[in-house]
Amino acid sequence: MPEIKAEAQRRRTFAIISHPDAGKTTLTEKFLLYGGALNKEAGAVKAREGRRSATSDWMELEQQRGISITSTALQFEYRDKVLNLLDTPGHRDFSEDTYRVLAAADAAIMVLDAAKGIEPQTLKLFEVCREREIPFLTFINKWDRPGKPALELLDEIEETLVVEPTPVTWPVGIPGDFRGVINRNDGIYTRFERTARGSTIAPEEEVAPEQAAVDDAEWWPQATEESELLDEIGRVVDVKTFLAGESTPVFFGSALTNFGVRFLLDGVVDLVPSPAPRSMADGSRRALDDPFCGLVFKVQAGMDKAHRDRIAFVRVCSGRFERGITAYAEKTEKQFSTKYAQTMFGQDRGTADEAYPGDVLGLVNANDLRVGDAVYVDQPASFPDLPAFAPEHFMRARVKDTSKFKQFRKGLVQLDEEGTIQVLRDEDLGDQAPVLAAVGPMQFEVATHRLENEFGAAIELTSTPYTIARRTDAESAPKLKSMQGVTVMERDDGRMLALFESRYWMDRVVSDHPELTLERMVAEGGLA
Repeated sequence: MPEIKAEAQRRRTFAIISHPDAGKTTLTEKFLLYGGALNKEAGAVKAREGRRSATSDWMELEQQRGISITSTALQFEYRDKVLNLLDTPGHRDFSEDTYRVLAAADAAIMVLDAAKGIEPQTLKLFEVCREREIPFLTFINKWDRPGKPALELLDEIEETLVVEPTPVTWPVGIPGDFRGVINRNDGIYTRFERTARGSTIAPEEEVAPEQAAVDDAEWWPQATEESELLDEIGRVVDVKTFLAGESTPVFFGSALTNFGVRFLLDGVVDLVPSPAPRSMADGSRRALDDPFCGLVFKVQAGMDKAHRDRIAFVRVCSGRFERGITAYAEKTEKQFSTKYAQTMFGQDRGTADEAYPGDVLGLVNANDLRVGDAVYVDQPASFPDLPAFAPEHFMRARVKDTSKFKQFRKGLVQLDEEGTIQVLRDEDLGDQAPVLAAVGPMQFEVATHRLENEFGAAIELTSTPYTIARRTDAESAPKLKSMQGVTVMERDDGRMLALFESRYWMDRVVSDHPELTLERMVAEGGLA
């Protein structure tokens, strides 16, 4: 169907990833400003008196802490293209959520702090992109503040990530004294002017080289010399190597002041690939104009306190979605109605009458859907499994008020389905005192906050001796349970995990009992 392919060509679906405080959420907000999706001033990330919170940070705890702890989807138009922006958590404790979001993206923007360069979490997120073969653009942010020299940052990207940086824009002025950028595609110098707190689009002025040499005499010679050096060594954008993950187009700017944001947004339109046929579990590829199917990459409750509903975020992979069609859930093969399908804009929603490959839908109260599931019409679909992350922190949870046990149990089921935290149960204790398992400690804070505020079930957490987990099975469980320093617990989906008190003891069990099933999960210490 020509219409489906034509609409897919208009889509750009991408995620933004970064180390905490590199400016990712601020950049997200400014994209919406430049895309015309914000009618008022762009929101500040960290709450201050008289300011609102960022559009993408809808959760109460996010607004209190001033950081992104859950992913969100935002759709807006720019240059006659439909941009689906997936904002991700920056903190490593929520890296599993980031991994799932990248499964729905066709490219990513990696945001670096000009003063700090590549930080540990940046490297781990890059490894996720490489694992998923996601091409990425790089935005060197905070050039309006003191930082590292531009050439030094390029060397750091190349040496640390083993990928070739190819600058699209080059800064005029050192970090902390940012004047503008040279567009290396056409050689045009664009000078920026500040606006009050970066709340409106930064005025831009195209300046002739002769005039720049006079007005910006202090920095113009250095900028042009460095740009010419990049030309000489062949550091120019190559779409083929970008899509292969071998090079990364680089942009310089300041999200806070809006300097360079438009160039980056143009780069998204010009370089990020439109949706392509998706790989399926059987190794085939689903054509864009095949019947509708989508990937559930996130499940979230509590976005609307008034309705207490549950949203399944679905990336459309093929076909044309029409509101009201009867779709099927892959695992259960049950039918469900889509008449309440919605478009997502952070916490805000709108009715989704139609959607095309690359778009993100919110399916309300499709309770049979889980993360990683396919939804489809006419032609069954199944996607490759999304890897589970190895938890490294384990706390036992008990409800403080036993009269709230029903709410406690309901909340645990919801948080487990969302992937907010892993809930592990001992067959002898059941839901009385489950173990909460997390990639990072902050997940416990989120789980505790949501259980109390969304479900009215305040909990207390107590420590456990466990430090590492391996996936196991029913045949191996009795032998493992008989050992000291090991226990076996079960997830709600039936998967069994062996918990060990130390890595040393786990390695010894693996060595001494090769007949036991002890599978390494996708990641330990963050990401694989």
